[in-house]
Amino acid sequence: MAGDGLLYRVYERRLSKELESFDLPQHLGVIVDGNRRWAKAAGESTAQGHRAGAAKIVEFLSWCEDLGIPLVTVWMLSTDNLRRPPEELVALYEIITSTIEQITDAGYCVRLTGSADSLPEEMREGIARLQQETSPEARLTVNVAIGYGGREEIVHAVRELVRDLGAQGKGIEEIAEGISVGAIAEHLYTRGQPDPDLIIRTSGEQRLSGFLLWQSVHSEYWFCETYWPGFRRIDLLRALRDFCRRERRYGA
Repeated sequence: MAGDGLLYRVYERRLSKELESFDLPQHLGVIVDGNRRWAKAAGESTAQGHRAGAAKIVEFLSWCEDLGIPLVTVWMLSTDNLRRPPEELVALYEIITSTIEQITDAGYCVRLTGSADSLPEEMREGIARLQQETSPEARLTVNVAIGYGGREEIVHAVRELVRDLGAQGKGIEEIAEGISVGAIAEHLYTRGQPDPDLIIRTSGEQRLSGFLLWQSVHSEYWFCETYWPGFRRIDLLRALRDFCRRERRYGA
């Protein structure tokens, strides 16, 4: 209905205006969930669901750029996802690579967040090449979480820290003393970046599933019932409004 569209635009403008008086997140995390369920409900193939979800990622990032949010982490493929059927994974790898190409073409800085070793060699090389083509001065940096698991990230960080301390000739006791919160943080995939202020998850699931386990200790969460391909700009604005209305205590 034309009237519904008008009401939607009016509501969207009202939300945008309301957000002008608030400080928006400097780091936004998003768990893009529900592609397969969206496809099933729409009578589409699983691959088409992933394609629709990939297109939504590119659109979502443009909304974040317009709003001045400088850093977004998008969970595109988890370590658990790597156990899906081979034919689905092949399609996923192609869709993800194409999506990263679109992200770099949009002028955003891409940073891989995850274990490249878990990905096919051709895909690893393609992502590495695309990362080299992006500008660090871009208005928006996008962490693409691929082959990512929160527990695996922490294990990886501790191993790298221990290797670094061992390479410095430190003994067992000195290595143990050198393992600290700050030292581990410097070896995470997101090292040098602020922790996420807000994490959004779609599809009605209300859990993190291991997303940014270390970094999310003081994050705010926002869950919605919408499957990811159906996520709208107005949903993002509602999430941001809810975030801005909260009093962040940081454990105090």
